[in-house]
Amino acid sequence: MATDRLGDMALFVEAAALGSLSAAGRKLGLSPAAASARLLKLEASLHARLFERTTRQLRVTDEGRLYLQHCRIALQAIEDAEAALQAGQNQVRGKVRISATSDFGRNLLYRWLDEFSRLHPEVSYALTLSDSVSNLLQEDIDLAIRFGRPLDSTLVARPLAPNRRVLCAAPDYLARYGEPKTPADLAQHRFVLLVTAAGLQNEFHFAQDAERVTYSVPTEQVWETNDGALVRAWALAGHGIAHKSIWDIAADVRAGALTILLPDWSTSEAGVHALFHGNRYMAPRVRALLDFLIERFAQASEELLGDRAYLPERLQQDLTQAR
Repeated sequence: MATDRLGDMALFVEAAALGSLSAAGRKLGLSPAAASARLLKLEASLHARLFERTTRQLRVTDEGRLYLQHCRIALQAIEDAEAALQAGQNQVRGKVRISATSDFGRNLLYRWLDEFSRLHPEVSYALTLSDSVSNLLQEDIDLAIRFGRPLDSTLVARPLAPNRRVLCAAPDYLARYGEPKTPADLAQHRFVLLVTAAGLQNEFHFAQDAERVTYSVPTEQVWETNDGALVRAWALAGHGIAHKSIWDIAADVRAGALTILLPDWSTSEAGVHALFHGNRYMAPRVRALLDFLIERFAQASEELLGDRAYLPERLQQDLTQAR
């Protein structure tokens, strides 16, 4: 291994972040020629090309993206170790890499991170908003907030709060198309729905007493997007019925901007979970943020959602029997 491989890794990470090798070199006190020579030497030792270079931009290659993930983890681990030694204690500082769904991230999480930063001003954040489940084993993510439990048994799922998914629509839409009273009435309606890696989320499973009903929305009736925040925006604009987490629409329901539909029918429920690697060291900043979110979710469940966080007791029993 090269004598200053860590320095080479730091240069590579900075160049990828800034999109400029010369800018990364200046940040690390290197001339453009020295930075270029070090990167070429690193690529030669790895037998891989890390960047595609043009006169206008620096683009990370597929091999470079793989190496970049591991470089970030290695450099962050060293920073954590040095901070612990220098402070003589578990100091809450450094960057936390978080993944969350788009609507939740834009509506609630970003404000909670502002609160946490006031408590711990030396913590910074890299927040990825995506409605697809992140592959935490491959991505450089410390903590993911997801509605439901992961299929990957290698991840730890820490319950944070209850959750309901409900059908909802704007009063303007209901004034034009009427309000459905049973799942069968949904055939007369338009929808705005989410698309994930698993496909269009257009199938609903309802339960009421002993009755079980599955309704599949015809694709021609759907406005679809891979952005949960846009699903909510389209619903608010009156373009159709949406299937949303109560966390995403509680404020809209309280304000009268959205109406919950078919409240006497339950659909599949899954709580909110924090996902993280069970076999990876949890840095003090990640542990502190997780503890903060556990407390914040508990408070918000009561203040923001109230009784809306839970199914009525009869419907909870119906859904349990349906599984």
